[in-house]
Amino acid sequence: MIKKTFDLSINGEIHSVIARPADTLLYVLREYIGLTGSKPGCLNGDCGACTVNVNGKPMKSCLMLGIEAIDKEVETIEGVRGTEIQKAFVEKFAFQCGYCTPGFIMNCHSLLKNHPNADDRTIADWLDSNICRCTSYEEIEAAVKSVIKHSKQSN
Repeated sequence: MIKKTFDLSINGEIHSVIARPADTLLYVLREYIGLTGSKPGCLNGDCGACTVNVNGKPMKSCLMLGIEAIDKEVETIEGVRGTEIQKAFVEKFAFQCGYCTPGFIMNCHSLLKNHPNADDRTIADWLDSNICRCTSYEEIEAAVKSVIKHSKQSN
């Protein structure tokens, strides 16, 4: 088993990793760096439980190799602690079992950064990339909309 040493920027910190070139970013994050917030779900890109942000865009970390993240900024759920969208998920009861929640929060965090005044269609389009089997998407949409509304009121 051939392993390589490489550095990754995760949540603003550089992590030196010794991993196989074939290891997914999800595996590298969980097994080598110890960041277990990104969840293994389907492992084929369908569910979004493993979503992280790479250079500000949502990426399913089960579909990306760890070495592909070299020279990129990776943000995980551990890096967005205390953000408005995370608080809104709690306030709007936008989760039940919580397994998909980190992926949804990462996707919504990126949505709000890339489309701070997202309309209903844009929100729905972005939420289509993640699956929740426990709750309706109404609470998740409400969480996103509450952050947009609060942001508009603050300006």
